[in-house]
Amino acid sequence: MTSTANPTKAQRVEKILHELERLYPETPVPLDHKDPYTLLVAVLLSAQCTDERVNKVTPALWQLADNPFDMARVPVEKIREVVRPCGLAPKKSQAISDLSKILVEKYQGEVPRSLDLLEELPGVGHKTASVVIAQAFGVPAFPVDTHIHRLAQRWGLTSGKNVVQTEKDLKRLFPEQRWNKLHLQIIFYGREYCTARGCDGTVCPLCRWCYPNRKRAKLTKKQ
Repeated sequence: MTSTANPTKAQRVEKILHELERLYPETPVPLDHKDPYTLLVAVLLSAQCTDERVNKVTPALWQLADNPFDMARVPVEKIREVVRPCGLAPKKSQAISDLSKILVEKYQGEVPRSLDLLEELPGVGHKTASVVIAQAFGVPAFPVDTHIHRLAQRWGLTSGKNVVQTEKDLKRLFPEQRWNKLHLQIIFYGREYCTARGCDGTVCPLCRWCYPNRKRAKLTKKQ
């Protein structure tokens, strides 16, 4: 019996776009927020923490302060007490305090719309900045975390050993107007079908479709 050939990369891209749009036509931002500032803080808190836990913590944080002017006046110790459940509390609380002061002093309390300017803020890396410009301002970006990095490798979209290369590869493969939505669609799909423990590149529907002949687990390359 002749085995079915694996789909080409172009076919995989088309299938992924179609299936993710079918499964997730709506893509609400998983982190609760009301404006660019609260989104920025929530994304910062989500590093090495689940969105669910961040959403449980931020209401108490917003009671302390929900804008950079007020947050800049809150003692770091108080911020740290509230955000402790998110992990890395000393580092995150200091970053929230410092970036709030910078926003007040340098940007009149407004979150900058520039990726480069956002990355200059304390505690704000490339992925956090990309999420903010994409979801708060609608600027095309493709934030890649370790989960998206893993799925992109399982689907044969990248052979990059780090998220930087994976981001470049995904931006090249998918149309720019789909980046912001697709980033969230991949996250939703990963959580529901292609988890770290639930799929190894041979289990979920998209992994099986992309590589029907794959017999062994797809090991993710990491830097």
